[in-house]
Order: sequence, then C-alpha cells, then structure tokens
Amino acid sequence: MPTIRRLPEALINRIAAGEVVERPASALKELVENAIDAGSTRIAITIIDGGLGRIEVIDDGCGMSRDDMALALERHATSKLPDEFIEQVMTLGFRGEALPSIASVARVTVESRVRDAGQGWRRVIDHGVMTEDAPAALPPGTRIRVEQLFGKVPARRKFLRSARSEYAACLDIVRRLAMARPEIGFSLDHGDRRIFAVQPGEEIAERVAQLIDRGMAGNSVEIAIDRGPMLLTGLAGLPTYNRGVADHQYLFVNGRPVKDRLLIGAVRGAYADMLARDRHAVLALFLSLPAEDVDVNVHPAKSEVRFRDAPSVRGFIVSGLRQALSTGDRRSAQAPDAAAMGRWQAEPVTPDDVASAPPSQPFQRSIFASGGWSPPSSAVREASREWRGYEAQAMALPQGRAEIAAPIAGPEADDAAEAKDYPLGIARGQIANTYIVAEAADGLVIVDQHAAHERLVLERLRAAGAGEKLAASQAMLIPEVVELDEVNCDRLEQQIAGFAEFGLLLERFGPDAMLVRAMPGALKDADPQSLLQDLADDLAKHGQGLLLAEKIEHVLATMACHGSVRAGRVLSVVEMNALLREMECTPRSGQCNHGRPTWVKLAMTDVEKLFGRH
Repeated sequence: MPTIRRLPEALINRIAAGEVVERPASALKELVENAIDAGSTRIAITIIDGGLGRIEVIDDGCGMSRDDMALALERHATSKLPDEFIEQVMTLGFRGEALPSIASVARVTVESRVRDAGQGWRRVIDHGVMTEDAPAALPPGTRIRVEQLFGKVPARRKFLRSARSEYAACLDIVRRLAMARPEIGFSLDHGDRRIFAVQPGEEIAERVAQLIDRGMAGNSVEIAIDRGPMLLTGLAGLPTYNRGVADHQYLFVNGRPVKDRLLIGAVRGAYADMLARDRHAVLALFLSLPAEDVDVNVHPAKSEVRFRDAPSVRGFIVSGLRQALSTGDRRSAQAPDAAAMGRWQAEPVTPDDVASAPPSQPFQRSIFASGGWSPPSSAVREASREWRGYEAQAMALPQGRAEIAAPIAGPEADDAAEAKDYPLGIARGQIANTYIVAEAADGLVIVDQHAAHERLVLERLRAAGAGEKLAASQAMLIPEVVELDEVNCDRLEQQIAGFAEFGLLLERFGPDAMLVRAMPGALKDADPQSLLQDLADDLAKHGQGLLLAEKIEHVLATMACHGSVRAGRVLSVVEMNALLREMECTPRSGQCNHGRPTWVKLAMTDVEKLFGRH
C-alpha cells in the first residue's frame, strides 16, 4: 500500500500555479488587476514576444513596504479581504495566489515604493527561490517584471502557442480591463511598438469605441437602464454592425470582465430576431448589482460568476438591450461598400483638379442624428392608407403573385413634400423593381424594398399580438411520453411554468420521462421528442430556455417574409413614399429579420466626387 506523504512546498506552488497561470495572458491579467486594486491612475504595460519573453507592469498606486512585499509573495496573503465576508468582495483580486503562483514558475522582479517612503525595495524570486532582496530607486508605485515563464517547467512551456497567438490573448485581456476602468489611463507596448494608449477620466462610450473600433461610436446605441439595485450601462452595436465570431462581446459584472454563459445567452436572446444565426453582435455591457447577489469565487481565474437570481438578471439584460435598440436602430450601420463604389467609372480629371479637390469626407453613417422631422403631411397620410390597401391585396394573394395587385409607377409623386422634411427623403424612382431611390436633404438613399417591408410586417405582427396567438396551446389527442435522461428531465421540470407561457404543457412522468399534453399552436406538427431534446440541450448550454421563444419568433419572421413586398414588384411613387414614412417611425427598421441593412446612404459630397465636382 503506497504511503501518504506531504508534498514539498515548491511542488505545491507549481500545482497551484497551474490553476492560476495557464499562459502569459493569465499572468498579465493577475498583475494588471493588482495594479487596479492598488488605486492606480495610470498603468503602463510592456510585453515582449507575446509575453513569452517578458511581461512588465508599472503603476502609480499605493505601493508596498518591504514587509508587505514579503507577505505578498507568500500564498494566501492579501490586503483585499480585511474580514472573512468573501461574499462582499468588491476588488478584482482576493485569493492571495497570483504573485506566489507566478513566482513559482518564472523569474519575477518586484519593485515597489510607498508614496511617503524615502526609498523603495526590490525582491527577485527565480522559480520559487529568492535571489535578491535590496533597496531600489523608483517613483511611488509598483513595477513587476516577469521573465522566463515556465522556463524550468518544459512540459508546460512546449504547450504554449506561438508568440502571435499569445500576444492576441494578452491584447484581449488588457482591452477588457481598460474598458472596465475608464477612470484609469492604460498604455500597452509590444516590443518597441505602442499598441494603444488611453487617458484617465474618459467616458465609457469613448473608451469602448477607442478600444473596439472607431466605427463603433457611430454604429451603436448607448445603454443606461436601472431596475432597483441593478444597473446596465454600455454600448450595444446596431444589428447591421455585426461580426462572424463572438470575440467582440465584452461583458462586465461590477467592473470585472467575465465570460459568463448566462450573459452570453441573454445577448443572443436580445438580438434573436435581428441577426442571422451565424452572425454575432458587437457590444460592451456593464452590469452593476449588489455584491451579495453575485458569487465571484467560482474559479481561480475569476472569469466566471454565478447570480443569486439568474432569471431576473437575464430578463433585465434582454429587456434592457431591446429597449435601447428600439430607440436607436432605425439607423443602418452599413455605408456603401467601398469596393463597389470604386468600380464606378468617372470622367478623368487633370492632376491640378486632383490637387485642388477637397479632402475625403466619410460616408454618412446615420441620417437620424441631425434632429427631428415634421409629421407626415395629409397627402402622405392618404398615400399610406392607399399603400395599406395594396398591402392587404398583396398578402391575400398566393406567394409570387403579389405584383399584380400594384399599380404601375407613374408621375404621381407628391411634389409638395420636401426632401429636407424627412430623414429618408422623398422617393424618386425604382431600380430593377427591387430598390427604391430616394432624395434626402444631403444625399441619396437606396432602400431594399423587400428587406424593409419584411421588418415592418414583423413589427406589425408583434404589435397585433400575433406571437401570443401563435403560442396558444394545441392539445394533443393522446398525451405523448418522451423519454430523456434524468438530468435533462430535471432541467425541463424547472422550466415548466415558463414553457406553459408559450403553449407547451409538460408534466414530469417518472424519473426519466416527460409527458407532453399540448404543443404550441405554431409548432403543433413538430416532433415532441426532438423539441424536448433541443430544449434540454439549450438549457444545459445557456442556463435558460431560449429555443422555444426563438422557434415562435422564427414562425413570425417566416410569416413576415411571405407577407412582404417581393423583390421585382413594381411600386408607385406614392407606395414608395408611404414605405419610407413607415420605416421612419418603426423600431428596428434599419435591418431586416436576418441582420442585413434595409437601406444605405450615399452622401452628396461623394456623388459629386464621382463626377469630379468640387
């Protein structure tokens, strides 16, 4: 029988380091969090070879005395828990493991000086062994240098990725921490190259736009919503401003960057009917709530959290995002494609003409930013009623025959209306029986008539309560027993009340089966076995049932698609203007149900450049 023995302290530290320090980015995260907790106003970060060569963090925080520095390099020693109430912790770090863990697998130099001290102190730890302990000259604050990471742990070193990949991970970590603390200035250098520098005291919106993408400022809406003790702030990108991967979703809880599946699922639910499944929103959300309502002591890396009332948090985020987007997303985030515009043929101009041309102007991003507009005139309101009549005829006809209900376009444009009175301008014609061309006060607006009308019909169906009607229960003649494993049955049982709101009536039927008594009206022909398995998988992945609501929304979106004006239908100018006016007052009209833009705008200055005009 093997003998139980105590592990050596050095080995214990290396084992603990494996939980905290997985790669250079993990070590960098711990060091920057310590600098933030020290009350710094500026933090300078330098990395060499993606952190594989060196990591250096310099701050102007409170600093450490010689005795405090010695304690900081011991395991489970921290200044961030003055009492034993760990559920009340508000600092980023609190476990007292970071520095000793890093020092056990790297060469670490710690230099620090308290603000009112005459000199600072330096201590060097080489893979767990102290090699230097002496005075040091430096300004108030702390400087920590990490070198030879995993230098004496070759099994870990060889599993690290390339310097380029490690640099990308370090950049992501610093970006997230810099977004979380706009009151602190951050700078990041990679070798001899300055990556970014942000100044202290910036607004959250300004800081986020600098760190994510400059285009974010014009393609997003600001969020500031509170519900009791919970507060949600940040920037949410327009649905048309999306990415193919979810790496531009920055989520924060009480100033702590997290990657939490409940929050990710809430974002997905909020954008469910505005983005295609393979596209992802771009946003930065800051959630604040009482410390006792969130558990941050879930994982040593502190990137996961748990909420005391998870459904309320998720509902708050979904409703908050939808509320913010409904006030600002009549805009379209996409300007005319630069490559497409480059293919326009223009008359050649002389070099002198080019030299005297005005500087390039950016494309107009939003036509709603210039202020309000006057209500539609009586003529336009009459056109809108006429347009609704054409609509009713079109939706009553079989798919593909809607065009016979529309009159041929003619010269009956409402010349009394001025383009300056309306953000989307006045319709001047139709291209390829698909795109509406309108003249606004400062440019040309091109509208995809099918995509635009698809969104308008969907919003009308919602306003009319079509979702509730679709969700009405369809009782099954013979209730069906669906066998699942016990864990999945437990997940479904906890959500029975929520599913009933959508018309799905379930009962527990033994330890490993569910009884289906009724199906949602919209899904009455669906297979109960497949539906419940998908719902159970969705609960396991996101912690909350999203799939059933998405299925109902998908039915509504399909109805809207089939009931909307098709590409290829000839519209009269009156119809076109009525469509534009309705877009101006409909939430989310800037994108169709799949996240594609419904309109783009070409500023008049760019039209003039096509013809070499000054």
